[in-house]
Amino acid sequence: MERSPIQARVDKRYRLLRVTGACGLLLLLSACAALPSAQSPLSPHSSMPESAGSEPAIASTVVPLLAPDMESASAEPVVPGIIIDEPFPEPEDVAGEIDPLTDGGITYDVPIVLNESVEGHLEYFQNTIRERFGMWLQRSKQYLPLMTDIFRQHGLPEDLVFVALIESGFNPYAYSRAKAVGPWQFMSATGRRYGLKINEWIDERRDPVKSTDAAARYLKDLYAMFGSWPLALASYNAGEGRVARAIARTKTDDFWEIKQTRHLHSETRNYVPKYMAATIIAKNPEKYGFSLTDVEPFAYDEAHIDSPTDLRVIAKAAGVGYEQVKTLNPELRQGITPLYFPGYRVKLPSGTGETFMENFSRIPKDERLIWIRHIVRQGETLSVLARRYGTSVPTLQDANRMGRSTMLRIGSSLIIPAKGATEARNLAPEPASIDPTLMRKEVYRVQRGDTLWKISHRFGVTVKQIQDWNRMSSSTIRPGQRLQLYLPGQIS
Repeated sequence: MERSPIQARVDKRYRLLRVTGACGLLLLLSACAALPSAQSPLSPHSSMPESAGSEPAIASTVVPLLAPDMESASAEPVVPGIIIDEPFPEPEDVAGEIDPLTDGGITYDVPIVLNESVEGHLEYFQNTIRERFGMWLQRSKQYLPLMTDIFRQHGLPEDLVFVALIESGFNPYAYSRAKAVGPWQFMSATGRRYGLKINEWIDERRDPVKSTDAAARYLKDLYAMFGSWPLALASYNAGEGRVARAIARTKTDDFWEIKQTRHLHSETRNYVPKYMAATIIAKNPEKYGFSLTDVEPFAYDEAHIDSPTDLRVIAKAAGVGYEQVKTLNPELRQGITPLYFPGYRVKLPSGTGETFMENFSRIPKDERLIWIRHIVRQGETLSVLARRYGTSVPTLQDANRMGRSTMLRIGSSLIIPAKGATEARNLAPEPASIDPTLMRKEVYRVQRGDTLWKISHRFGVTVKQIQDWNRMSSSTIRPGQRLQLYLPGQIS
């Protein structure tokens, strides 16, 4: 039986995918880009421009924790926010007529339709999770100018920025149970594929600028592969391999036809209508009952840092508060600029760049790094850590008020002075007090395989805090146990 042109094209793409595999992604993208497109007339682009490159990493002068160019694949992000899982069931995946949307003169540069599934998600955002969605919309005002400009530079539809609205609510600290991180919810493998650094010192998935650039390049590649924004968006959620297999099995490259089958998970079938509903509201929030206030957009000066430096030193040199610098640099996981990255560019509040450079140039390199915070892992001893960081056991004991003890508890936090023992005991900060008005209570149910150390890293708290909050005399926990946690007020 003679095959249709669509079926022949789909079969060819699917065969390419099976031959190349994950390691041949670039070959697959090139091949698919050359295929005739089945895109909708509503799709705004028939070809896509070249993408920008990423920043290089260079070596450092501080004694290393990791060897040069080596990234820790097992490092988990330290997150001060709540894990992002939808608290309510989403609308059922329903069939319906597909009509191009016209909405009082509002224009869309990604194909937007209004059918029963999209309308169900409009209802979901307006009523079921209204308070949370309103918070996402309010936070988006801080990042939209920056992110829209990056997408524009890549020649992409600007409305694609609203992918971050449904992925994370524009929260740089968002962290999913699947370990996707940042405003664009990159998994570590995909983030590294698009040039984002992820190690013990830095996680660029949380950087609003670098992660947005990576997301733009990823979406551009997905569009080149499928020639359709609905399919590209579905692939962003499910992965390009799963969508390619669904196309091959259904013999169609129309997302709305595939959506009526079971060849994609329900989350992915709902993802495109969810994006469309979020975009419709975000483009005209007042119409849907959301009242937003004006906020200062995410703006900054940049300064070159030629050696690892504590953010408190940077803040003092810039004449601003530590929290201001920390907020502008969410990718920094240890409160210092990263090791093996002397070309790092730190973000500073707008208008402070010149003041910072003038003051910073007077600070000797050996006075810029105050301390490093280290979480004790299994098998580590004081002597091992002293050798790793180029210091001594007595220095570590003095800095951490251990007396002459050499006992370390897995999951505990150590302060590692950067230089000498003379003032070491003055470098260990007192435990931070918690302002109850800035915290919220959460109840976490222990899962199989959890440890207090893993839970503390997941939520950005310490093991001791969890023990104190739950009046625990040991670190033993069991599956199903409920733990009280007090977390920062922002939620995602």
